[in-house]
Amino acid sequence: MRSHLATAICLCLTAVGIAAAQTFEVSPNHVMPDDPAVIRVKGLEPKEKITIEADLVDGAGEAWSSSADFVADDDGAVDASKQAPVSGSYKVISSMGLLWSMMPKEKRVISYRLPKELGAQSIQFRLLRNGRQAASAHLEQISVAGNIKRVNVQGTLHGVLYEPASRGPHPGVLVLGGSNGGYPGHQAVWLASRGFAAFALAYFHYEDLPQKLEAIPLEYFGSALAWMAKRPEISADHIAVMGTSRGAELALQLGSMYPQIKAVVAYVPSNTVNGACCGDTSVPYAWTWNGSPLAYLTFRNRGNQDAVRNATIRVESIRGPILLISGQDDGVWESSRMADEIVARLKDAHSQFKVEHLKYHHAGHLAGQPEIAPAWRGHFEHPISGREVNLGGTEEGNAQSTLDAIPKVLDFLRESLNLTAPKQPAANPSQH
Repeated sequence: MRSHLATAICLCLTAVGIAAAQTFEVSPNHVMPDDPAVIRVKGLEPKEKITIEADLVDGAGEAWSSSADFVADDDGAVDASKQAPVSGSYKVISSMGLLWSMMPKEKRVISYRLPKELGAQSIQFRLLRNGRQAASAHLEQISVAGNIKRVNVQGTLHGVLYEPASRGPHPGVLVLGGSNGGYPGHQAVWLASRGFAAFALAYFHYEDLPQKLEAIPLEYFGSALAWMAKRPEISADHIAVMGTSRGAELALQLGSMYPQIKAVVAYVPSNTVNGACCGDTSVPYAWTWNGSPLAYLTFRNRGNQDAVRNATIRVESIRGPILLISGQDDGVWESSRMADEIVARLKDAHSQFKVEHLKYHHAGHLAGQPEIAPAWRGHFEHPISGREVNLGGTEEGNAQSTLDAIPKVLDFLRESLNLTAPKQPAANPSQH
């Protein structure tokens, strides 16, 4: 009797020990949207198959979810940064695969929306063993690191300047959006959280500015650069420009004209000046200089060599290094080919400045975006023209381009603008 009782107690203690040894963690569990976290499980049976599920609610109040099955290694551990799932929402090794592979729970949802007003986003994780929940964990993505300062700019210029919490002067970045209009606040906040004074400048479809991308005077951007140079929190000799899509075209054009621009970052760029956009416009050109339109390309004259030559951006005049990010599956325009042509033109001109091209095979027009988030999109309608647009790229291709490009863009800007201060720390959740 005593022998059977002792055996039962031993078995019970062993079972309790196994349960107590199991751990499920997301580390770190508070990060910026551009920082990866690692999902780990320990204390499993060797070769045990488990499921991890993830959920979030986006900025539009819509629910997203993902699920992946893993097999524990010989030590009874799963590490999503080192192991690919055997089945589920994604198939490759990726520490943030459960986030970027999420799908909306409702069929009406066509895209993920960022948190409102630069708020935090919480992702819930569940560990399932034998189909039952055994543990849970969470990850909080913080949009803003520390006490970022915001300066609303109105009058001649329109936009928002975001300043790091640390004492300046800081390297400055003029941030330009694309054909969506408005001002690119999320990109600017990202840069401010990493040590740059970032001016998110609106130039159309915002307040009393032109409502369409047409006849925008390039002198407006010269005024923005001059305004930045006079700000005490910005180092006037260390200013870069960053743009996406039509904003990348603009960034390269401005870099070729304004010598105070010391570096250019161009996401999915064009190597030529293009016409007005999007929908019906009163004039066919996008940009003017000294009151005259810049030479531009349209779908009709792209086969005309003289038109191409006249509209090609003189990137060899840019007085600093250039970083190009492109997707080889870009459905909007051939950003990889055009970025290659920029590189070739600089090589032919024997440019003394560094040029780097980050080219992503399965990424589209969203290549390299600076936040780790659900990558799935349904049909996309342009917010101004209302026309359906093929952005291209796969969810995995776009997500992997983001994970690869984020640190490289920051390193490029730090090196180009001589930012020697340490990286800004992740946000303290108690401050939000």
